[in-house]
Amino acid sequence: MGKKICQIESIRPEDKPKDVLTEILREGCQDILRTALEFEMAEFLEDFKELRTTEGRQRVTRNGHHQPRPIQTGVGEVMAKVPRAWDQEKGKDGIRFSSKLLPPYLRRSQSIEDLLPWLYLKGISTGDFSDALASLLGKGARGLSSSTISRLKKTWEGDYRAWNNRSLAGKEYVYVWADGVYMKARMESQKQCILVLMGSTPSGEKELIAILDGYRESEQSWNELLQGLIHRGLKRAPKIAVGDGALGFWNALAKVFPETRIQRCWVHKTANILNKMPKSLHGKAKAAIQEIWMAEGRADAKKSIKAFVAMYGAKYPKAVACLVKDEDVLLTFYDFPAEHWKHIRTSNPIESTFATVRLRTRKTRGCLSRTTALTMVFQLCLCAEKRWQKLCGYKLLGKVIEGIVFTDGVEDVAA
Repeated sequence: MGKKICQIESIRPEDKPKDVLTEILREGCQDILRTALEFEMAEFLEDFKELRTTEGRQRVTRNGHHQPRPIQTGVGEVMAKVPRAWDQEKGKDGIRFSSKLLPPYLRRSQSIEDLLPWLYLKGISTGDFSDALASLLGKGARGLSSSTISRLKKTWEGDYRAWNNRSLAGKEYVYVWADGVYMKARMESQKQCILVLMGSTPSGEKELIAILDGYRESEQSWNELLQGLIHRGLKRAPKIAVGDGALGFWNALAKVFPETRIQRCWVHKTANILNKMPKSLHGKAKAAIQEIWMAEGRADAKKSIKAFVAMYGAKYPKAVACLVKDEDVLLTFYDFPAEHWKHIRTSNPIESTFATVRLRTRKTRGCLSRTTALTMVFQLCLCAEKRWQKLCGYKLLGKVIEGIVFTDGVEDVAA
């Protein structure tokens, strides 16, 4: 079995989409502009709803859209489709709808380098949305109606609530990844974090399962999240759960899904070990740790652990203890198909997704409410979910579900 199978999950250069973050930003911008323009049109029609023609019909009505036009931004071309109104009494020379968001002359955004991070993150905050749009349209956009912004925000919040209460009847997740994400953007309480659960379906697709705000990463918070899955119809326990060393999740998992196997994340464990060693040794120690999870089988991995203990045990007992105490749950992946190892040894599916979230939140100066933070995270994850790739060797998931035994990543025919 080659070492290529054992590498921590990554996307091969030839398979990697070009500038995924830029594509996510561009699509997010188009969705927000489309929704905001529809709200702006709705307010415009509301202002003239009392006007009537001589025949008694409503005078100002909706009349489709103008032709889509490209807007050049810092992340490339974004297509804008502006709604159109019609004055039944005066025709094209009567009352006209002119968008404050996208006036007819606009072809290129102002301060385009700052546009999309503001538009997509700060757009969720009513007080900051006008400032964000001013980055696109100039100072004239500051007059945008606050009620329009509030309606846009409530739409996103409603989307999150509907998704968070959706039925999970008939769903099954073979593998799950769990993490508690602390963002640099301030929330209402510094002790709050975002609890995230992702999963792999039997067909190998990765899905966002749950997002919930929790008190740190407490057992009670994780228990609420997991019990919520059962309440909404999830019947079968995952075969394996992957996460860091937060005891709250593992304690809750043992009570809600006691049959689920535990796999500790090697990325988090490596960081925890290195934190207990001098920086001058980090390179060498990291290579020694890598020899463990790169081993061809469990026996070889245990030999590498013993070698690490012999090398560093005398001088750095805390670092060695950090590794040895979780030896069993660090090597669980050997009981699953080798094709899946790179997916289930780390919580990288969540970490890579939230690299984008943290990029958006680290420059936020205001205090995010819990609802705003959850809504933002949900919207970002939905965009990222479209580009999550299937598990390698996903056809083997059927055998995992059946309970077929794997030894060092290979199906145990004798069993």
